[in-house]
Amino acid sequence: MEDQPLVRFIVILMLIMIVGSLGTAFFSLFRGKGEGTSTVKALTVRVGLSIALFVLLMILASLGIIKPH
Repeated sequence: MEDQPLVRFIVILMLIMIVGSLGTAFFSLFRGKGEGTSTVKALTVRVGLSIALFVLLMILASLGIIKPH
């Protein structure tokens, strides 16, 4: 992956988005006092991003763009 700065950038960006979504869910859980669906939506986004990142990494590994250890 050292030869692919764009791939590294995309993976790091997705990880930041996953952590940001988790933080959004955390704060909406305590701010909303259990009202509304913002926590569920934020966690749904986090799960979707995590699955997308996993699939992306599997595709990149199968194409030989990245090499697992």
